Parts: sequence; structure tokens; C-alpha cells
Amino acid sequence: MERQEMGHGHGHPHDHSHPHIHDHEHAHDRGDMAPVVDMSIPDAELSPGQLSRRSMFRRAGLLGAGLTAAGVLGAQGEAAASAQRARHGSEPRDGYLWLAGDHHIHTQYSSDGMYKVSDHVRHANAYGLDWMVITDHGSVQHAKIGVEKVNPDIVAARQIVKDTLVFQGLEWNIPAAEHGTVFVAPGRNEVATLKEFENSFDGAVKNATSSTPQNEALAIAGLNFLADAVKRRRVEDALFLANHPARKGIDSPHEIRGWRDAQPGIAVGMEGAPGHQAAGIPKPNGPGSGRGYYDNSPSADSFPGYPAESYKTFGGFDWMTATVGGLWDSLLAEGKSWWITANSDSHTIYGDTSDRGPGSDFNANGKYNDPIYKGVPNLSNGDFWPGYYSRTHVGARNFSYTSVMDGIRNGRVWVDHGGLISGLVVRARQSGTGQRGVTLGDTLHVRKGARVEVVIEITLANQPNWAQFIPTLARVDVIQGDVTGPVADKDVFTTPATKVVKSFEVGKNTGTVTFTYDAGAVDRPVYVRLRGTDGNRSAPGLLGAAIDPAGPRIDVFGDADPWKDLWFYSNPIWIVPRG
Repeated sequence: MERQEMGHGHGHPHDHSHPHIHDHEHAHDRGDMAPVVDMSIPDAELSPGQLSRRSMFRRAGLLGAGLTAAGVLGAQGEAAASAQRARHGSEPRDGYLWLAGDHHIHTQYSSDGMYKVSDHVRHANAYGLDWMVITDHGSVQHAKIGVEKVNPDIVAARQIVKDTLVFQGLEWNIPAAEHGTVFVAPGRNEVATLKEFENSFDGAVKNATSSTPQNEALAIAGLNFLADAVKRRRVEDALFLANHPARKGIDSPHEIRGWRDAQPGIAVGMEGAPGHQAAGIPKPNGPGSGRGYYDNSPSADSFPGYPAESYKTFGGFDWMTATVGGLWDSLLAEGKSWWITANSDSHTIYGDTSDRGPGSDFNANGKYNDPIYKGVPNLSNGDFWPGYYSRTHVGARNFSYTSVMDGIRNGRVWVDHGGLISGLVVRARQSGTGQRGVTLGDTLHVRKGARVEVVIEITLANQPNWAQFIPTLARVDVIQGDVTGPVADKDVFTTPATKVVKSFEVGKNTGTVTFTYDAGAVDRPVYVRLRGTDGNRSAPGLLGAAIDPAGPRIDVFGDADPWKDLWFYSNPIWIVPRG
């Protein structure tokens, strides 16, 4: 194994040469709790941070008549923890706030969008999201005026909705490849940095969409630009994630490896599941397409080695993620930190009764006029509001922009569809030591031959989802693979030593369940990741039943109701023996 891939120091399996320093995150100051809970002080007199905390307490039902400031302060720790759990789904034993979010959202500043920024932010907040990224399409029009025009709307939304973090980003037309989310931490240079990035490195703007070595090099140059912007402190942080990577077959394995290897602190992952999940609802009650609008065939720019199945989703998840022993696992088997997310890709909402603003001229104005009420539900739209169906849960040290970005970069991420579960805590530790161990995205170092266990605690769905039923988790699968080191062929997209090693039947539908996977005496580097299902649709995996006996079934084009096939996935933990 390469030292660069498995890493040391902090125990993460990637290179920690990224220049951003994270230990100055904006932790909430406990010394000013009194004004937060003293209801004689009006909201207008609180700082933004204090107002955010008061809002969190309100949502948790911890403020109101009969509850004095002294009473709350007397149980400050318990009250704060309760508020955080209510709003942010934190698991106190895990040491992180698990913040739900979505990094792929389109507004009226996208050529195929229609909603205001505030529409998305208010809905995302109502549906429980703690963070979100506005990612309008890179294009000639957007590059000229869109980045600047959307920013005041984002800044206003940050002021109006205090307890959802709103990042500004864009959907990058990756030269020679598919789309990707690029976003930066808020600051005085967020607009200038994104504008220069788009004008200099967007495939559509630069006429660099075809799969050529020159265009692939331009994509790497774009990632280098973002890294340099962070290094020079032009922006506090920046991240890139590949969107719907298998949809058109044009994200080749060597390109994905190239992005990650060029800037492992910037290029950190991909959508494990695409948005547009309502697209599979059958006609006449839905669009009758493929989940995620995965309805493509190979083109001249597609990677020729990908099989026909790669252009479909499996249980709503991208083929690269859903195939045990497939492309994602081939990266993890190299020891590469490459994480998965799940997002809405929200453009136009299934069943919505609004319509694009009349008299719009997008080419001239870089935006559509504000939407209007049409009065007729549109059942041909394929999207859900952010937070309504797909959620990316990030383990953050506190409620701040930099903490969310730090959590994503370090792989403290799990994803779910349809509210299948309410919480997930995973710890790998040496057996019998009582150690706390390490969580998702981290590396457990043990002596060679030591026994290791992976403890999984799942909070089952505790309330109806937005389709108005309480999901039932049927089974949890543990997937384990050997870390075999760098591959000689950068276009490899399978790995032979990864398979489902244990399945747990849940057997209950309320409260919490805890499972312990005994990884045995570890004599070689391995990784472990998790997957869970409602059990409605399963089939042997593409690499055979011996690898994956009951994985997600390929989605039927035109007949794939997303609510009837729910899964969750976690990012991996590495276990590395020494000596």
C-alpha cells in the first residue's frame, strides 16, 4: 500500500496535506446561553448565533410558558442535547451532530429550473435539512451573470432561515466528463472565486465536453485552481463531488481516479444515489422514466468497458455504488478515500401546482421570472423537494459551514432514502478493550492478529416519512473488502476480494437495534461498509450471489416507485494491522 493512500497521523486513509486548517471552527459559545433562553429578550436583540440556538430550542419544545430561563440553564447540558437531537438528529454517544443535507439543488438561475432560492431553502428547512448547496448549472449565461445574481438571494435566505446552512456552489460541466458539485465556504470571495472557476474551467463554457486528453487535463486544472484558492486563503474551503456518475457512462474509472489523486482534499466523492427519484413513478401518476432519469445509452464519449446495466439504477442507487465489488469498491480497495452522498437534484417538483414565471427570457436575464400558481398538479415532474426523500447525513463537530465541509471531506457520512432509518452510529474497535474506536471514514490501527469488532447502533424510523408511512428496516448487510493497494490499470472497476460477509435481520420496527460484527483476527488491511434495506426488492448482485446474495434489484424503467424500495448506505471504516 502507498503511505499516501492509507495515511497516518490523524488516522484517516487519505493525504492530510490539504492546506485548510479546521481546528478554528466556529463552535457555539456556551457563555451566552442566558440571552437565548430568556424570553424577555426579543429575537431582534440576539446575535445570529444566539437566534439560531433559540430557534433550535423552540423546535425541540424547550421554550415557552412556564419554562424559566433559570430552569433551562439549570439543565443546560440536557436541554442543549435534547434540542440538538430534535433538530439535528445528533447521537450524543457518537460525539458528532449528524446534520442532514443536500449538495445538488437548482433554482430559477438554471436553464431547466424554476424555483426561487427561498422556495428551496424554506422547503429544505421544513423537511429537516440542516445544510444545503445551491448548484445552478454552469453555462455561458450562468458564467456571465448567474453567479452574481443568485448570491444576494442566497445571502438573504441565510438571514431568513437561520437553522439551515446555505452554501453557494454550481453544477460544474466537468471537462470530458459528467456534472459535479463545486462549492465553497461562505465569505467575501465566494462569488469571485466561483465566477473565475466557471469561466476558466467549465466544459460547456470552454467547449471542452468531449472525451479527449486535453479536456481531461482541463478538469484537473480546475481542481488545482480550487486547491490554490484555499491555499491562498481566497476562500476558507472548497469541495468537489461527482454527480450522477454512471448516468451517461462518460465518467471513466481513470478520470475518477485522476480527480481524486490530483486533489484528494478537494475531490472527495460522488453521488451514490442520484436525484430525480420520482422519475420512476409509473404513468399516468408519474413521469414513467428511470429513477434518476437514468435512461441513457452509450455515446461516442462513453467509456466502452461499462456494461449495459451501468446505465440503470439499482434500488435507486448508481451502479458504481450499488455493485458490491464494483467501481466504488475498487477505489476503496486501493485505500482511497472516496465517499458517497445522496441528493435531490431538485429542478421541478413532482405534483407541484406552480409553473415557470411568464414572460421569462433566460438567455437575456440569466434567470426565469418568479414562479406562479398554476392550480394543476404536475405529475410529469421527476423531482422531490430537498429533504423530502434523499438525505446525506454528515457527522459535524458543530453547527457551522466549515464543520459540515470537514465532515464530508473526512467521510463521516451515511445516506438514506425515504426516512428508512432515523440514526446510525458505527464504531470499529479492538475487541475486549472497552475502547471507543473509530467511526465512518476513519482508520482503526491495531496490532497484527488483534480481534476487531464493528458495533452498529441504528435508531429505527420513529415517525412517518413524507409519503405518510413509517418505514420498516428489514435487514442490514456488512460488506467487507481487502485493501490490495494501487492498481496498475487505472480503468479497473472491479475488485475480487469484496463481498457481503454478514447480514442481520432486524426483527423489530421501533426503538433502536444494536448489532456487533466480529471481524475476527485481522492480519491484513480491510475496510467495512454497511447497507440496509426495507426488504421489498432484492436480487443477487451483478458479480454473483457468492459476492452479494441479496442486493438491490435493477430498477424497472417506467415502473419504479421510489417509496417501495428504500435503502441506506454508509461510508467505510478501514482496519489496518501493524507489525
